[in-house]
Amino acid sequence: MKKYLLPNEGDFYKANLHCHTTNSDGKLTPEQVKDAYLKRGYSVIAYTDHDILLDRANLCDQRFLALNGYELEVNEFIPNAPFKKIKTCHMCFIALKPDNLNQVLYHREKYLFGNAPDFRSQLKFDESAPDYERVYSPEGISEMMKVGRDNGFFVTYNHPVWSMETLNEYGGYKNMHAMEIVNNSCLVGGFNDYNEKIYDELLLLGNQIFCTATDDNHNVHPFDSKKCDSFGGFTMIKAPKLEYTAITDALLNGNFYASQGPKINELWFEDGKIHITCEGAESIRLNCGVRRTEVLYAENKPLTEACFNVLEDDIFVRITVTDKEGKHANTNAYFVKDLLA
Repeated sequence: MKKYLLPNEGDFYKANLHCHTTNSDGKLTPEQVKDAYLKRGYSVIAYTDHDILLDRANLCDQRFLALNGYELEVNEFIPNAPFKKIKTCHMCFIALKPDNLNQVLYHREKYLFGNAPDFRSQLKFDESAPDYERVYSPEGISEMMKVGRDNGFFVTYNHPVWSMETLNEYGGYKNMHAMEIVNNSCLVGGFNDYNEKIYDELLLLGNQIFCTATDDNHNVHPFDSKKCDSFGGFTMIKAPKLEYTAITDALLNGNFYASQGPKINELWFEDGKIHITCEGAESIRLNCGVRRTEVLYAENKPLTEACFNVLEDDIFVRITVTDKEGKHANTNAYFVKDLLA
């Protein structure tokens, strides 16, 4: 039986799920960000300014959907150490419903920086709750992720390389929905935050999570600069329509792939094989969570499809499409026990 891993029905919507504006430490207003991304084919932006959850409904129209969200950070505590020498964990909370504007894990005095304090009066939170003290530990961060999930947010784990984290830290994180396999801002800034290996490590620890590609744009540099941190990492979401909960339901169900450029058209499982069709690629690779891969390389013409065996002793399968510029598109991982069930 044919099992579609990306839905057969619906349309793809190009999304940036990690974005900063003048509401915190970005250099463009929310409206300027919308205009720039619309011109480049995007339909969705999750506005995730630091520690402020604001209603972005005024930005939405028939062509564009703004998701409400915010980014939280937890820093390692080393007395008198400069920030560049301490480890940190950043995560985005994206509200699954447009009216979910109650900011969880709130502290009345700490964490707001850049322009974010200017918006303090607009924030909604449980005023009867004490200030939440963040703890940099696997247990503390896992608790924060769980609070996010339990309160109706899509939770992503962000840029582990820039954060100076290792398996000792992120190996203990639980309750995320997804991790950033690509963070474009970090990549153009010199950090190797293309994170296939870290994604595999988290999967092999038993985390059934998705992967996203994001910009994390702050727009310090102009759009024509090689250091521009916009338009380099995007998530292609397959949904029945451009509507808030249709998009967030697609996120929850994993109906998307992550990309730096290549486009995937179809993905399905049938008769023990995983199939993919895509736009012209230089290579298409299967990873399985064991010491086994399958890979096809273009010879006389670009590749537009591939079919790979899925074996019972594989742990998961995920596919990477690479174009002639060396840019990747990554599918989510699919656990073999679920495919064969």
